[in-house]
Amino acid sequence: MPRTVDEILKHAEELTLRFESYEPDPDHELDAKAVALLRDAVVERSKAERHLVEAVRIAREAGMTRSAIGSLVGTSGEAARQRYGSKVA
Repeated sequence: MPRTVDEILKHAEELTLRFESYEPDPDHELDAKAVALLRDAVVERSKAERHLVEAVRIAREAGMTRSAIGSLVGTSGEAARQRYGSKVA
């Protein structure tokens, strides 16, 4: 929907006033160090999961049973099949 120049300028002025009068609520601030640690942990977990999927694929190609794989990853063979079966040929 097209807007006039005057409408755009008025909206810009409203946004400017809101920005200039904004006072952050300390109760809603996030600790930057904690956020960075969490982000890094999520990246590490993702890399570890990819590594584990690759290891399971190689183990299956080497003839290892799902039961043995499950035992090594701390679960049952059926749980390993359900978790990694669609990710591993």
